[in-house]
Amino acid sequence: MLTPTQDPVKRYRLRYNLDALERVREAIGESAYSRLRELVLFRLEGRDFERTPTDAKVAVAFSAGSDSTATLKILRWAGFDVVPVTAKLPQMGEKTLQKVRSENAVLVEVPGYEETIRELIEKGAPICGRCHSMVMEAVERKARELGVRILATGDMLSSGLISIYEKNGLVILNFPAFLALDKGEIIEIIGGKYELSFGCPLLWELFRRAPSTKRLAIQRILRETRARALSPEMAVELMMDVLSR
Repeated sequence: MLTPTQDPVKRYRLRYNLDALERVREAIGESAYSRLRELVLFRLEGRDFERTPTDAKVAVAFSAGSDSTATLKILRWAGFDVVPVTAKLPQMGEKTLQKVRSENAVLVEVPGYEETIRELIEKGAPICGRCHSMVMEAVERKARELGVRILATGDMLSSGLISIYEKNGLVILNFPAFLALDKGEIIEIIGGKYELSFGCPLLWELFRRAPSTKRLAIQRILRETRARALSPEMAVELMMDVLSR
């Protein structure tokens, strides 16, 4: 499961993330605040903590990918009451849906999703940013309906003050970034077996229609590599996957 880190860059980020946590202390309540602080101190100092169930409820934007799966596992391991929330998308395969159901995720519709993304593909325009914003709007709306204070995501890059922050009455917790986790650590947490690839068939379709959009995926990979979320070897593997589509 989660392990302490001696990496100086990660340790710097973790200390900065503690400052961000202080800013939302009142919004999330003492139970959630204390347990999240203990998770960061465990990463920094190896200081073990009591992982009995808390009354702190956290919704997780759950795609069934590696980052959101690790987020789900760590939060449950730490004693949080976790509610996975999954946006039901047309490109989801049966294997993904089975995993979502096995975690008892709440499925939510994304109004106008297919029409919007199809229109972008027809134009040869990038889709990932719009897809992400539409999905998160739907998931955030459901989290508010459920009365949950915290929504955790699988974002690995949003360190510091954007690792945990308030947004319209909801606290967004970019959990792997908050704990300064990299992709290698995430893969170990979920069981050590994971195929590094871009798994979205709509993205593959866009690449075939507009090959120039591959550069945006490669830029994202390079950004994650510079942030040390990906190792150079992982980055090469992912870039080869993009170029092969």
